[in-house]
Amino acid sequence: MSLRVITEHQLPALRRDAVDRESLEAARSILGEVEAGGESALRKCAERFGDLAPGAPMVLGKSELESAFLSLGTEERGVLERTAARIRSFAEAQKNALGPAELELPGGRAYQDVSPVERAACYAPGGRYPLPSSVLMTAVTARVAGVPMVWVASPKPASITLAAAHVAGADALLAVGGAQAIGALAYGAGIVPAFDVIVGPGNRFVTAAKQLVSGRVKIDMLAGPSELVVLADDSADPRVIAADLLAQAEHDPDARPYLITTSRSLIDRVNRELGAQLATLPTRSIAEVALGKGFAVHASSVQAAIAATNQLAPEHLELMVQNAAQVVPELRHFGGLFVGAGSAEVLGDYGAGPNHVLPTGGTARFSGGLSVFHFLRIRTVLELEAKDVDPRLVDDAVRLARLEGLEAHARSALWRKKAP
Repeated sequence: MSLRVITEHQLPALRRDAVDRESLEAARSILGEVEAGGESALRKCAERFGDLAPGAPMVLGKSELESAFLSLGTEERGVLERTAARIRSFAEAQKNALGPAELELPGGRAYQDVSPVERAACYAPGGRYPLPSSVLMTAVTARVAGVPMVWVASPKPASITLAAAHVAGADALLAVGGAQAIGALAYGAGIVPAFDVIVGPGNRFVTAAKQLVSGRVKIDMLAGPSELVVLADDSADPRVIAADLLAQAEHDPDARPYLITTSRSLIDRVNRELGAQLATLPTRSIAEVALGKGFAVHASSVQAAIAATNQLAPEHLELMVQNAAQVVPELRHFGGLFVGAGSAEVLGDYGAGPNHVLPTGGTARFSGGLSVFHFLRIRTVLELEAKDVDPRLVDDAVRLARLEGLEAHARSALWRKKAP
């Protein structure tokens, strides 16, 4: 199995709608059920789709999460705790980069404050593999932001998922997935409160449901199939590149592994390595399908390789070139950048610090990854003494109001000139 080879002129347009019509309609129907029927409808959906056995608890509290954590071995507990600490440290650094601001004005001041939302819900897939890393990435970040109530939602959660929720400081876990979970988190459903923010990756029905409830609640992004671009030159090790591409490919049959380079020799060596490493890979059946959807770009120049990378705007971008410091400023669109052979995307996925919930499908052109900022509100305040308000401000407000035909606005502003 090898990556097909194309030139930069054959690069396909990868921008795509996050959700197909069929998934949207299916999600819309399920959301309607949950909104209308509340907790009983949520349970019916969860049992119908195999999330829950009849009569099984839908919500697990702090004691159940702690019990799952204590049931793990010392090594597993340590991995979760150390990973959470790294995620927490980076999120705290992010939060510290944003603070209050104030501007003195005639008659008073204008200022901003930074405040967390009250309730955040963190979705973690529970399909092919348990994803405790996603629990940590989302719930730890929400806690650092200062959110008072944090829940996790995950269908058929494994013990490691419950333990991760405990380590992250979650208040409870909803053992339901799919569009039905998103509906419950958005609308509320009996014991499940309505949340202010819903974040985290999921399947196409989760993504469709998030799109449909967006506006009622805040969401992080509409995630599609995971992507990795490796931008490399002849100095890169083909064995490492192949290993990283396969790590991406085993995620999902729809994952997208890409290599961009000016070296045809490197492409050939990477393809040989892919074949050799696939031979012993337990997830070969999945990885081979994903490799068939990927490609290698044989670029005509370094600038063409960089342009192709920017055009793809990938979720993950690994840079394995000499003089990387000169190339980094030219890379404009990516969810997460991994500079140098030591900066494996896998290390980012598993908690080096930066968040692994990242934009896909070319949306890195206008958005970034999950951060504490998704759980924070920037609120502005204007505080002026009427007798000291700048008369030019009042006059300009009056003029603008009348230009827009809004006379009540103009008169409201004029009252500030009449203040004693």
